[in-house]
Amino acid sequence: MDALEADAVPHDLVFVDLETTGGNAAHHRITEIGIVRVHCDAVVEEWSTLVNPDCLIPSYIQSFTGITNEMVQGAPRFAEIARIVLEKLCASTDPVAGTEQPVFAAHNARFDYSFLRAEFRRAGIPFSAPVLCTVKLSRRLFPEHPRHSLDAVMERHELICSARHRALGDARVLSDFWSILRASIAESELAAAARSAQSAVKLPPQLPEGLADELPEGCGVYRFRGADEALLFVGRGACLRSAILAHFADERAAHREHQLKHDVRSIEWVETAGELGALLRELHDIKVLEPKYNRRPHSLAESCTLKISPASGAVRMLAIDETEPGELETCCGVFHSRKDARKALTDIAKAKQLCLKLLGLEEGEGSCLAHQLGHCKGACVGKEPLILHAVRVQMALASLKFKSWPFPGRVALIERGAMGSVDSHVLDHWGYLGTARCEEELASLTRSTAPRPFDPHVYRILVRYLANHTKLEWQDLQVGSHLGSADVY
Repeated sequence: MDALEADAVPHDLVFVDLETTGGNAAHHRITEIGIVRVHCDAVVEEWSTLVNPDCLIPSYIQSFTGITNEMVQGAPRFAEIARIVLEKLCASTDPVAGTEQPVFAAHNARFDYSFLRAEFRRAGIPFSAPVLCTVKLSRRLFPEHPRHSLDAVMERHELICSARHRALGDARVLSDFWSILRASIAESELAAAARSAQSAVKLPPQLPEGLADELPEGCGVYRFRGADEALLFVGRGACLRSAILAHFADERAAHREHQLKHDVRSIEWVETAGELGALLRELHDIKVLEPKYNRRPHSLAESCTLKISPASGAVRMLAIDETEPGELETCCGVFHSRKDARKALTDIAKAKQLCLKLLGLEEGEGSCLAHQLGHCKGACVGKEPLILHAVRVQMALASLKFKSWPFPGRVALIERGAMGSVDSHVLDHWGYLGTARCEEELASLTRSTAPRPFDPHVYRILVRYLANHTKLEWQDLQVGSHLGSADVY
């Protein structure tokens, strides 16, 4: 019988909390484990231990958790206590259930679960368990509340923690939260919410067993590969786990998505510090690696922009790849093709009663067709002064005006992840040179003299990002000075 079968509320649970050296289970390690075992609403065991991670704990995590390098120096390594931890997580305390495994419960459960699976794997021990995420449980039971962090749950239910951000203290809070739910929520409602919070997407049988348990919760880019490592698809997500599993959740997906699910043989991913890194990495991979199921970005050779004549208001369409960077800053709009540019200009002309003939959208003698229909103020026949028409053209296209590069020159735009990861995106006048994750990579990108032609796809990503993130941390790579936070736009 499944731990959350039918309308039964689980009676055998282990509430788990971990402290770690970082947010990536593949690279970081556990520094503390806290476990609270509950059977039939009663706490039957509490256990915790510090763990020697065999690496230094970053200073910001030391200040966050209070766990220092000195504290873990004499602690056991995970391999030395792996069997003890396994027994406490897996041994049933339910005489009726017999060998049934307890439910593994944690806040943001995939974080704790993926770290423990990684540590068990390093120790050569297989581990899997039914997982219940108390964040998801809180969301399902209290959808009217926007926040479901552990601090928010504590405040909402008046829970007290004697040792916040320490493993056993936080695990006790989860146990107390469960006790409150058992006492205040109808059993059938709680069972349904628990089943929903535990429900897992079924992956195709050709994918490795246990893959879903490895998927991280962080932001990043993922790749689907098929037979012979052929690249099928590149995607990104603010939560990699959710983005990847979404491909397999909808049984009514279109034919293309069904074919992708059928063809995929392996999945790989790269976590990024934030959304900008994921956007830039996804664009790079799609353009350079050309995955089978991704739509190709529009050709740069077809991209164009609009240049206005200050005197007459006439508009020329210029190919972006033939336009100097300095000239671009006097232009308006970035369009996939001349057809797109022409349509946009025509729509604006109709909305603002501009002359199609003076804009260069219509040929022939006499008044333009728009004037004959009463949609042009008559600049084409002298009824409106040309200088006034030119000013109105400038105003009509002002929102499309090309953005000026808001930095001195080549810079590193610094993006920090929730668990301390740092990405330095090296940019030069809307050109993307690459992302550095260490000083050596940053130095190499700083020294690079390779020309970076203007890329409208990168431009759009950066303009949107800068518009939504007006406080940025960046480094001027021309002089090497760190300028900290600064207003952009």
